[in-house]
Amino acid sequence: MRRLSKTGAILPVMVLATLLAGAAVRTIAIETDLPPDIEQLYNSGRYRQAAEALEGAVKQSPSNAPLHYWLGRCFFELRDYNQAATVLERAVALDPSRSDYHDWLGKAFGRKAEESSRFSPFSGFSLARKTHREFETAVALDEHNMEAQRDLIRYLLNAPGIVGGGEDRAMDRIRALSAVDPTEGDLAQAEYLVLRKKFDQASEQYQKVIESKPGRIGVYFEIAEYERDRDDGKRMEQVVEVGAKLVPFDPRLSYYRAVAWILQKKNSDDAEKNLRRYLASVPDSSEAPPHSSAREWLGTLYEQEGKLDEAAEQYQTTLTLDPHSKVARDGLKRLHR
Repeated sequence: MRRLSKTGAILPVMVLATLLAGAAVRTIAIETDLPPDIEQLYNSGRYRQAAEALEGAVKQSPSNAPLHYWLGRCFFELRDYNQAATVLERAVALDPSRSDYHDWLGKAFGRKAEESSRFSPFSGFSLARKTHREFETAVALDEHNMEAQRDLIRYLLNAPGIVGGGEDRAMDRIRALSAVDPTEGDLAQAEYLVLRKKFDQASEQYQKVIESKPGRIGVYFEIAEYERDRDDGKRMEQVVEVGAKLVPFDPRLSYYRAVAWILQKKNSDDAEKNLRRYLASVPDSSEAPPHSSAREWLGTLYEQEGKLDEAAEQYQTTLTLDPHSKVARDGLKRLHR
């Protein structure tokens, strides 16, 4: 089973959401409260340029909370989680009533914890507690913030009790979420079952979600990722095509269709074209399948076809984008034998 995690390990026994599972598949162009030129830079993936523009804007309006928030988001996408946390803390201080500000500050703390725990477990624990606090606050401020709800539940499911985690607490949150949004509650329940390796029950839960005919394509992408991680390309393709009826021209479809075909070892030319199209049209961000994943799947495709030099190139590019990719490391080892 290929596990391509949607979350980042923060401590040896903890996994936290960045995205989400749902965060990674909910949006493409994000509506912001930014000047149009900066918004365009952000939505096109030019995060460094957007950050520079925002830093200039912050100097002009230091008390403008949205400017700090989006600057923090830029640093997050640039993987500068220390800066992201610092700037997002300022946004929260300027406007503590915004649920989304607290949620993204929690994400930044989580990523900082992941990095710091490699050197200092105690620092990791401290940051994990801050992560928990921000997720809790985000949900308390707005129970309809589904991204924050799912982030909090993932935290509770994966974190040890010493930093506020626990299965009982997670299940309480899942029940509360189900009362607000039954579909998100069902997805959270399915994710719990996956974490506990109860895959038959998880599959039944995801099928229940599909049969309810949700009207958000991100729901189908989330389920497709479950099937991808189980190496079930046929089922993945079926789920993707059901979702595609909602938004036929969503550019993320190129990624999901290609992966489903590669898993089934069919439509190789179309799979390659779709992955190339995805890389060219969708900016690399925490809100969509990462470019490292698309490169990884290109490597898998080329390896299937016996194009070993091309496969090695893609695996190496994957490791440049994501040094922790086990699939890419293992692929290079196979190719170098």
